[in-house]
Amino acid sequence: MPETPPATGLLLTGGGARAAYQVGVLEAIAGIRRAAGLAGRRNPFEVITGTSAGAINAAALACGADNFEEAVERIAQVWRDFHAGQVYRADLLSVLGSGTRWRMLLGLGRFAANWMRIKPRSLLDNAPLAELLARMVPLERLPQLMQQGHLQALAVTASSYSSGEHVTFFEAAVPMEPWVRSQRLSVRDRISHAHLLASSAIPFVFPATALPMQGHTEYFGDGSMRQSAPIAAAIHLGARRILVIGAGRMHEPRDADAPNTYSGYPTMAQIAGHALSSIFLDALAVDIERLRRINHTLGLIPEEARASSTLRPLDLLVIAPSERLDVIAARHVDALPGAVRHLLGGSRVAADVKGGALASYLLFEADYTRELMALGRADTMRQQAEVLRFFGWDAAA
Repeated sequence: MPETPPATGLLLTGGGARAAYQVGVLEAIAGIRRAAGLAGRRNPFEVITGTSAGAINAAALACGADNFEEAVERIAQVWRDFHAGQVYRADLLSVLGSGTRWRMLLGLGRFAANWMRIKPRSLLDNAPLAELLARMVPLERLPQLMQQGHLQALAVTASSYSSGEHVTFFEAAVPMEPWVRSQRLSVRDRISHAHLLASSAIPFVFPATALPMQGHTEYFGDGSMRQSAPIAAAIHLGARRILVIGAGRMHEPRDADAPNTYSGYPTMAQIAGHALSSIFLDALAVDIERLRRINHTLGLIPEEARASSTLRPLDLLVIAPSERLDVIAARHVDALPGAVRHLLGGSRVAADVKGGALASYLLFEADYTRELMALGRADTMRQQAEVLRFFGWDAAA
């Protein structure tokens, strides 16, 4: 009797507008599969997990699990024609209104702010994103797709401002025990658009989202915060080989390919961009290194000894940008809505690649997202042989 192939998982990480890169990677994978004569076959990912903007892409892909190629094309169409107004209110009145409240809060001090009842919730209002999710992510399809065997599990992560814990919400086709680890836990639930809004609520930039949590309400923000083990959810849900699509280079060379052209005191945009890069990028690189060390250690154990235990190496394929996305963003920063660009520091953002890091998360504009998608396709095609091996498509190709 032939051995059942291991469940394949997909991890889409966070990063705001940087998630366009993931879509380019998925487009290339769909193209490779089509060239191998496997288009229309079984969904290549039984387990799909995502964080932040990656959670939105993950959920949209899961909702089209009965036709992988069509689902990828639908997602790609959204990202190809993106504009910021689909994600946050970009008109002058909305942006300057929220920005002014934040500046008053910082300038007046806490006492005066409380006295004047200035309680800004976020820098930007992401109400338009809820409308986009209603069109892009038909979550009502999930139960039937799971019942038909197209998908084993979908998981999205968020960080609770109320409890300080990192929470993975998951929906699965079969009974699965939730897991609890230090400062992170899982909750079995019906994934909703509110979960996606919570997971993608970049701290300070977008408002927190209220979610029911074990009989009470908690407020959640971006799932990349306090995420110590990004790959863990896919493993807990049964994946034994996992494709990880990053939103930033795993290792930056010391001689960075983009010099900092502004050497004065850092702008608020530069500081915020640095902080967001720490939130979105660092944990993934650490988790990948940890898993590779574990795989290496398991490889030193004799095969007969491993066979009598539950220890198994994890097949991991990582596709991440070969170029710095903040450098690309710096070339497109003029495409930001004027009010947002002014709020981030105006011309100083465009002149400073470091400041472009913050812009790289907010540039939901077609020229930028298309360039990231093209980079994702190119990076994936450079790893075509590894992609074929990972999925077991070598023979078909």
